[in-house]
Amino acid sequence: MPLMEWSDKLSVGISLIDAQHKKLVGMVNDLYDAVQKGHGQDALGKILDGLISYTAEHFKQEETYFAQTGYPDAEAHKKEHADLVKQVLDVQAKYKSGATSVLSLEVMNFLKNWLVKHIQGTDKKYAPHLNSKGIK
Repeated sequence: MPLMEWSDKLSVGISLIDAQHKKLVGMVNDLYDAVQKGHGQDALGKILDGLISYTAEHFKQEETYFAQTGYPDAEAHKKEHADLVKQVLDVQAKYKSGATSVLSLEVMNFLKNWLVKHIQGTDKKYAPHLNSKGIK
C-alpha cells in the first residue's frame, strides 16, 4: 500500500506540472515501499539522485512558465525552490558521509511534507495566473 496517493487536491491544473508532481509522489512511495521491506538504505542513494534530477527539471519548467507569463510572485517561489534544493543536497551529503541510520524515514517524511505543503500552498497560487495566460 502506498504512503500517499495522487488526488485532485494535489493537481494544479497544468498537465506537465501535474505529471512532474506525480513523479515525486512515485518517488516517495518507492522509498516507503523499500523501507517497509527493510531496504530503505539501499534505495536511498538512487532516490536522492532521482530527486536532485527531478528538482532541476521541475523547477526549471515552473520558472520558465513564470518568465513567459510575468508571474508576479516568481522571486518568492524561486527562493522556495532554492531552499528545497539546499535541503536535498544536505540530505545527500549526510547520506554520502555514512549517516544513514534514520535517513530513509527522514527523507520520506520530508518529501511527503514538502509535496503536500508546497503543491497545495505555493504551487496552487500560480495556477490561476498561468491558466489565464493559456498554460494548462
